[in-house]
Amino acid sequence: MSLLLDTHVVLWWLADDPELPDAIKDRLDHEPDVRVSAATIWEIAIKQALGKIAAPADLPERIRDSGFRELPIGFAHAMAAGRLPLIHRDPFDRMLVAQARCEDLTLVTRDAHCQQYEVAILRA
Repeated sequence: MSLLLDTHVVLWWLADDPELPDAIKDRLDHEPDVRVSAATIWEIAIKQALGKIAAPADLPERIRDSGFRELPIGFAHAMAAGRLPLIHRDPFDRMLVAQARCEDLTLVTRDAHCQQYEVAILRA
């Protein structure tokens, strides 16, 4: 199963946070097709600049170098995100839902809003 990680899941995995269930952590450590969206790096960089995330300055680079596969944002993703029902107003989460749907990926998230869309979910 190919996975796309929500931002909070990436942060939990990097920090070895107990919020991330061991079964999910183990899966992320061994699954060969785990992806991180460019939207996640963008979201983290913005939140760091605003002081909303107290994390190392090189956090985006740490995520890039984590071994997860990069998922760029394409035209199809942008169109799909813009056309999603307004269940969730967070543009980053909407992009992740759109990318998961377009790329036939399972979104790994705990976000209840994301779980309301027609998208494959692995609850973290």
